[in-house]
Amino acid sequence: MNGAHDMGGMHGFGPVQDEPETDRFHGEWERRAFALTLACGGLGQWTIDQARYARERQPPVRYLENTYYEQWLHGLETLLVEKGLVTPDELRTGKPSGPPPPGIKALPAERVVKALQQGSPYTRPVDHPPGFAVGDRVRVRMDQPVTHTRAPRYVRGRTGTVVLYHGGHVFADASARGDHGVADHLYNVAFDSAELWGIQAQPGVVHLDLWEPYLVPA
Repeated sequence: MNGAHDMGGMHGFGPVQDEPETDRFHGEWERRAFALTLACGGLGQWTIDQARYARERQPPVRYLENTYYEQWLHGLETLLVEKGLVTPDELRTGKPSGPPPPGIKALPAERVVKALQQGSPYTRPVDHPPGFAVGDRVRVRMDQPVTHTRAPRYVRGRTGTVVLYHGGHVFADASARGDHGVADHLYNVAFDSAELWGIQAQPGVVHLDLWEPYLVPA
């Protein structure tokens, strides 16, 4: 999805400001937005990929104006309405207009810490052997998907080297569309900075985790 969120390598946004680890939140509302997003994710109605896709689908101007946790809040509001957990009117007023949806249960407080520690493993078996091995030269496909993808624009069409094989993982592009059963091989691919940015690039190597459907032999 070629939206405002995919701004790697674009000019005019200034340097990334590295904040102290202790400065996780800049207001109480950010803490609440973070907790609310995790709590609602625990209802099991969507995946992390669907949550990312919900944030990406907002108008570009709004995306660029939002702070980090405003992005989270927008994505959460979008999913709550789309999944039928709240109505647009309930979201606007903050008041329920009827009973809660059937079959929806909040995670008990005593299970929260354990759930956060365990996370949601995304490793999966894959029904075909890996197409690449460590050391292989690969090129990222020049696809222009209209839905969520984890292959950023700046790396499409570029050539790199497989340096690590992660095994089979849920394929994020399919998961974002609601198909959670699709898995494929996941690799870490190293790209020379000059391959990505040209001769003016700062010397170095950029590593990306990329699924096999993104790649072709170089």
